[in-house]
Amino acid sequence: MTATRAMTPTNTTASMTDEQAAWFAGVFDRLVGNVEEVLLGKSHVVRLAFTTLLSQGHLLLEDAPGTGKTSLARAIAQTVDGTSNRIQFTPDLLPGDVTGMSMYDQRQGTFTFHPGPVFSNVLLADEINRASPKTQSALLEVMEEARVTVDGVTHAVPSPFLTIATQNPVEQAGTYRLPEAQLDRFMVKTSLGYPDQVSTRRILEGVRITAHDRVVPSVLTVTNLRSMIGVAKLVHTDPSVLDYVARLVEATRAAEEITLGASIRGALALLRASMTWAASQGRGYVLPDDVKTLAEPILAHRLILDAEAEFDGVTASAVVGRILLDVVPPAERSAV
Repeated sequence: MTATRAMTPTNTTASMTDEQAAWFAGVFDRLVGNVEEVLLGKSHVVRLAFTTLLSQGHLLLEDAPGTGKTSLARAIAQTVDGTSNRIQFTPDLLPGDVTGMSMYDQRQGTFTFHPGPVFSNVLLADEINRASPKTQSALLEVMEEARVTVDGVTHAVPSPFLTIATQNPVEQAGTYRLPEAQLDRFMVKTSLGYPDQVSTRRILEGVRITAHDRVVPSVLTVTNLRSMIGVAKLVHTDPSVLDYVARLVEATRAAEEITLGASIRGALALLRASMTWAASQGRGYVLPDDVKTLAEPILAHRLILDAEAEFDGVTASAVVGRILLDVVPPAERSAV
């Protein structure tokens, strides 16, 4: 692994320096480039994934089979020199299989906690919608608070903690739709889609190496990753940008096609991700364009469409797109 010098923030009330911004953008590009060695032609999705990780959120990938969802999760775990686990969600999976459970130790006469797969830096929840709602809800606490409570005892998971969940929208037989409370825990929902012709040919040229055999080198340590998370929090957000985010979220609640708009959690997610996105561009301040870029993957999955609108073929993504056209962004950014 190539050594990466951390630019640890010394004052959480300070603004990001030019040196910190350049360091952040450089390391971010290296992270993205490393994963693109495995996932060809999907730079935007990879940048979204790392934005989610560095914003301390979680990622939901919904796509057809064979588009590289699992490969993306595995490559991110390898790029970040931390621990990773994978859970194949099935109808018979139990909550204890996810979080861990207390088992009785006959020698000591006490119960001992045995950690589950969630105790890792990167958790791949593969085909999450195939497990029962009871098992899906086992992730609610850990995704929100980075801890697990079993038998009244709280156990913290490693930091940082990222859940990458996948679901297949094609095969719905035997699946359980994620409830709104669960969807709201995911900062970003996106899809990979099929690669273009050039990327497909490059993939075919590497046919001798299977996806499971391909390993990418780690780029930075977990300690440096925590430093990046801290630096992203120093990005300046102008009051006009805060107002813009608030107006966008309010517009989702007022839209006639929507019965449930974006939550406060969604507004916070949009702002935090915009700060990280700005830092990844080498800037110490958020622009309205950062917010516009991230609005659809962060807000759309949180909206519930009216039944009539859904019947007419209206999509949540289309509603967010229209809102972005209707809500006027701030024209200027005041000085930091």
